[in-house]
Amino acid sequence: MTQLLSLSRAARLAGVTRADLQRRIRRGEIQTFEGEVAVSDLLRVYPSVSLEKTGMLEQVERIKADAVPRSYDGDTTLPSPEVLVSRIKSLSELLVQKIAVVDAQEELLRELRRRLVDLNAATPPPETVAGLLDWLDERRAEIASRPVDDGRTRLFAKDTFLRIMSASVKMIPSGHEFFVDGTESILEAAVRSGLRLSYGCSSGNCGACKARIVSGEIWKIREHDYVLSEREKQMGYVLTCCNTAVTDVVVEAAEARSVDDLPEQEIRAQIRKLEPESDALMLLHVQTPRTQTLRFMAGQRVRLTLETGASAELPIASCPCNGRNLLFSVRRGEDAFSRDLFEQASARQMIGLIGPYGDFVLHEDATEPAVFIALGDGIAPVKSLIEHAISIDTIEAFHLYWSVTQPDGQHFQRWCRALKETLDNFAFTPLVGAGAGDVLTLLRADLPRIDAARYYMAGPSAEATAVRDGLLGAGVAEERIRVQWVD
Repeated sequence: MTQLLSLSRAARLAGVTRADLQRRIRRGEIQTFEGEVAVSDLLRVYPSVSLEKTGMLEQVERIKADAVPRSYDGDTTLPSPEVLVSRIKSLSELLVQKIAVVDAQEELLRELRRRLVDLNAATPPPETVAGLLDWLDERRAEIASRPVDDGRTRLFAKDTFLRIMSASVKMIPSGHEFFVDGTESILEAAVRSGLRLSYGCSSGNCGACKARIVSGEIWKIREHDYVLSEREKQMGYVLTCCNTAVTDVVVEAAEARSVDDLPEQEIRAQIRKLEPESDALMLLHVQTPRTQTLRFMAGQRVRLTLETGASAELPIASCPCNGRNLLFSVRRGEDAFSRDLFEQASARQMIGLIGPYGDFVLHEDATEPAVFIALGDGIAPVKSLIEHAISIDTIEAFHLYWSVTQPDGQHFQRWCRALKETLDNFAFTPLVGAGAGDVLTLLRADLPRIDAARYYMAGPSAEATAVRDGLLGAGVAEERIRVQWVD
């Protein structure tokens, strides 16, 4: 029987990104069977499998740790002792089952040989029976002396190790799959992976994260005040914020698939840090209460209101995978919000937050190369999109073009260069004073086919419109271009 692996597990075992695996599938190098790949195909394309994390997987995890903060605190390298014991017990039971199957097959072969011997002794045997006996003895000797398949052994060893360290969760009806690492809850792992499950407090009080466990074993990692009915318990409902996965599990839960699926939220948050980048630019770090995390899609905006009453609608510059810690870049101007922020605001002050708004979001099901174009302060929503794209790991390749008016205007350049150095499929082109024509010239030079990519562009309306019109004129379909005006 062919052994099959889900794409997420196959990518993790091979030490590559899911996007790299999907690229090879599209090229025809690996065949899929109902969304899964065969172990033999995986070993053929990635013959070297080791227990150490290698290649793109290690790079992606490192950049996630640096550029995309986790939505929880604490060490998550190892599961809790209780979860670790449960996973080892589950794997032991699976191993016992496998050994029992092998023993039964061995007994079947022994019984087959006994029957053939009896048949051979009872009557003058046909030549075919004698030949079958010889064949059976030869095959058993061959199997016993056959060298162990080193590739399959390493793959099995790594899979066993990863099953102890983490469990796979498959969502239905969406089919999305992610891994629960260490001591994190199912909800935390889902949010970190870029999925938008329903939740509110994330601490077991509201019940908004309730979902049904279809199969697999879970472990309650914290008590909760929300009371599940006896019928809900019998049907397998749990709070995903208070349970982790012990074995691979299937969970039935609704996911927000569009901006219309996300409710408007009003949150009383706190200014965590004010980080001046220059006399004219401030990075504003906002932290929501633990009981009220913002649910939003990358590229969206919220309205912020200071204690002075001054307000402004700003794009979020951070990843939805950490909805509690939000980042904004604020340019000093004549408006009351920026004036009060620069002159009166301080850390620990309260700040109102209403949102999210806007439809400048990723085509999450699209895997083709994505081009991100940031014009001036348009880098804020573009940064959010890129971090989310890294989190969901489906886009084949990224290229960021960031044009500013002054040489020192790229305040997120360290972040850009870190991505470029860490991810093999990420390119960054910094530009100073580039017009629409300059950007289009670079796109034609860099891309094999300018009409084959998807474009996400944010910046002042006049400049962004000029670039968009140039792309349309170059044959790019309108549905492949998404634009956010940032004036």
